[in-house]
Amino acid sequence: MFKKIVATAALLFAAASFAAVDVNKGSEADLDGLKGVGPALSKRILDARKQGEFKDWADLMQRVKGVKEKAAAKLSAEGLTVNGKAYAGGDAPAAAPRTGKPAKVAAKE
Repeated sequence: MFKKIVATAALLFAAASFAAVDVNKGSEADLDGLKGVGPALSKRILDARKQGEFKDWADLMQRVKGVKEKAAAKLSAEGLTVNGKAYAGGDAPAAAPRTGKPAKVAAKE
């Protein structure tokens, strides 16, 4: 019986440690608890959140310095969500349109 109690407690602890933290609802301590989020990043997130909740990952990446596609993917893998959604990879802010033509390279003479 004791082994079952210990095993159940261990499973509950493991599940709690992998619990998702929503960027719009998490406290500073919740955000700091995620691997990859330190005091400076959690402060930037909370400061940006004062302007209004984040709509999606693109909004988060646009408003919080230091959070771009690579960081968003890592933070999402650690349990950070925006409105309950994990980073899907294609949520990046709109960039300048590409023409599909290669850039011209100056020839050396």
